[in-house]
Amino acid sequence: MNYKLRSLVAATLAGSLMLGFGANAMADSTDDIINALIGKGVLTEEEGALLMRGRTGEKEAAAQKKESAISASFKDGISWESGDKQNKMSINGRVQLDYRSFSEENSVQQADTFDTRRAYLGAKGTFFNNYDFEVTYNGANASGSDLYQAWLNARYWNAVQFKFGQFKQPMNMEELGSSRFLNFTERSFVSALAPSVDRGVQIHGVPVKGLTYAVGVFNGVGFNAGGMTANDAISVAGAHGDGKSITGRVTANIAEFLENKNAVFHLGAAYSQSDENTNVAGFVMRTEGRGANVLTTNGFTALSSTNKGYDLDRTGLEAAVAYGPVKFQSEYFKAEFNPDGNTALVTGAVAGQSYDVDAWYAAVNWMISGESYADTYKDGLFGGRMKPKNDFTGTGSGLGAWEIGVRLSKFDGSDFAAAQTATSTTITAPVVVAEYNEAKSYTFGLKFIPNPNSRYMISYVKTDMDCVATVTCTSDEEKAVNLRAQFDF
Repeated sequence: MNYKLRSLVAATLAGSLMLGFGANAMADSTDDIINALIGKGVLTEEEGALLMRGRTGEKEAAAQKKESAISASFKDGISWESGDKQNKMSINGRVQLDYRSFSEENSVQQADTFDTRRAYLGAKGTFFNNYDFEVTYNGANASGSDLYQAWLNARYWNAVQFKFGQFKQPMNMEELGSSRFLNFTERSFVSALAPSVDRGVQIHGVPVKGLTYAVGVFNGVGFNAGGMTANDAISVAGAHGDGKSITGRVTANIAEFLENKNAVFHLGAAYSQSDENTNVAGFVMRTEGRGANVLTTNGFTALSSTNKGYDLDRTGLEAAVAYGPVKFQSEYFKAEFNPDGNTALVTGAVAGQSYDVDAWYAAVNWMISGESYADTYKDGLFGGRMKPKNDFTGTGSGLGAWEIGVRLSKFDGSDFAAAQTATSTTITAPVVVAEYNEAKSYTFGLKFIPNPNSRYMISYVKTDMDCVATVTCTSDEEKAVNLRAQFDF
């Protein structure tokens, strides 16, 4: 039988065999069919080898095509991924629409108002499987659109990674977590003291499961080279100083050591040391209801040939316990200002004396619909997306996810108020120009998560404020109701 005739017979028998094998076997059975034809004597071994080589070429071409193919999908965001899964990118965004109402309106900051709290749009992804990136803009700032984050992360090993660009300094669990997944509408007093987004370089990683670390060097003047202060009350607006911040954080999740996947037993500590050698206009602390300022310091002493600025030391401690649908979370934070040399930190302060501000909070949250907080925890943060057991669609039995929570927090800036006395007999200009130097806040929150990409929140925030000595206060409390509708992808 000549080759052409054999090929015709082989094709006919192959078709018959494939029909016999069924549709599910057709895709991967060609090699088996050729071997069967050889075994039946329809094809010689040489002819079978020739067909197999052709088949191998087809497989290699198909594999190359699959690896180079780009697929699109929607999974928490619009994403694209290469067939070999080495490269992927997603377009992400969030919008938070707020309404705030106050029982007292003793300052312009306490006006009832609608607000676009955040409006982010950005891109993030991975290429060559070892490089992660993110670029995000915020269009809701008072100054207009601003670059929020822009960084590159080299991830050759999980235990040792290198991050460059503009991103959050590794300090304060609450601040490091995304605003998409806040326990309440606003972060606590602690986050206002912690460093936020800045430009620098960081080494970080997960050396063993459950243990994380991060150490970085940053400009120390806030993000966009100090062009805006964001959530960091102590960052320097408009400054470009030579002083740098060195910030480090380490965390451990004991539950991961014990291989308990339904729980989180988190402990963490962070420290930041900054050489601030730029002219600083002071800093502001605002209530957690985004109302009145509870503390506004005078401007810090201007730089001169005898004043090289000050050092800012910040220390943070954090703890969290979560089991199933219940979570307890708490942080303590202290910021200490140390003037360089024998200069007064601010007008009216004792020359060469250090002053500090501290804050803490404790919060309890409960997913009354039964979702587990451990599902949202990874690498030292509750930074994952809470996914309802059953999405709310308006029809059927899906009720979405529901959460209630309460938080107690306190801020103490009385050290600055005490600085009004430069000596034991002389009273100089007040250091504190706001009415208050301490504040205690009670927050009660309710959250509805109809699906993984949207949520509705309401927080009631009551703040008790202690008056500065010699200052007449118009009110010693603030009651606020904050509403939020949020969508992110």
